[in-house]
Amino acid sequence: MPIPSIQPIELDCAADDIALQMTRWLSHLRAERRLSPKTLEAYCRDVRQCLVFLSEHWGARVTLARFAGLEASDVRAFMAMRRADDIGGRSLMRALAGLRSFGRFLEREGVGKVGALSAIRAPKIGKSLPKPIQMAAARRLADADERAGETRDPWIWARDAAVMALLYGSGLRISEALGLKRRDVPLPGAGDVLVVTGKGNKTRMVPVLQNVLALIQDYVAMCPHSLPPEGPIFVGARGGPLRARIIQLTMERLRGALGLPDSATPHALRHSFATHLLGRGGDLRAIQELLGHASLSTTQIYTGIDSERLLEVYKTAHPRA
Repeated sequence: MPIPSIQPIELDCAADDIALQMTRWLSHLRAERRLSPKTLEAYCRDVRQCLVFLSEHWGARVTLARFAGLEASDVRAFMAMRRADDIGGRSLMRALAGLRSFGRFLEREGVGKVGALSAIRAPKIGKSLPKPIQMAAARRLADADERAGETRDPWIWARDAAVMALLYGSGLRISEALGLKRRDVPLPGAGDVLVVTGKGNKTRMVPVLQNVLALIQDYVAMCPHSLPPEGPIFVGARGGPLRARIIQLTMERLRGALGLPDSATPHALRHSFATHLLGRGGDLRAIQELLGHASLSTTQIYTGIDSERLLEVYKTAHPRA
């Protein structure tokens, strides 16, 4: 299936030559790098904001030749402007990554070399540990009976319970769970593995518990809409693909009912999956594969959570603590 082309970029602050190269750059990222639409949108927005700033900073429209002559002081001034807008370190790092990607593309195409971008040190970002949900609460989130008081159809209760159980039981991202087709999910007793498509269109195999498959099958049996093998297994109230926002709203309602903090989100179930596995002696490399992390350093944040838990136990139990 051909990948849709990027719409031509239009910029009031820049000349046509740099707008054309931006369009070609984004098309390259989509077709060859397989970046997600959200990442492409963020990169485009960051580079556009930089060009707007440079146009005001220099007092003229930005041309390709002028952009290629960018100096480190210009980049620092742009980063300082963004920092003044209360932009966090992570967003600044993404903006710099987008600008560097655009610069590398221009160099490969032989139309400019923006050396100043590589001279800028990436901003430091504070390490924030994920906030997993307690094991008992995570199990209750996957219980359809917790929704019995809601004025919604029982099949929707069953659907939400199945999605929550899948997020916690297999550590999926919500986009991965909602992207599953019916043919991707085996019947209870007929298999115990899912093939999911994660970031960058990368596929991986993850185990799935039989009781989770049973919850999914309960939902399928109750669902009033047709669920063809090639269609999404999780659908909305009208039969279309289920949106992530619906599950987020469900979680918000359950937070109040179960007395959970605001950090209890659908993604927190994925954090809980990894944290609880590690706490039970799970191997870090295996958890990396299950989560679909490209780098082990991404998975290692969960060792920090486990260390905190061990320290709490020490402080509570040691007679001299």
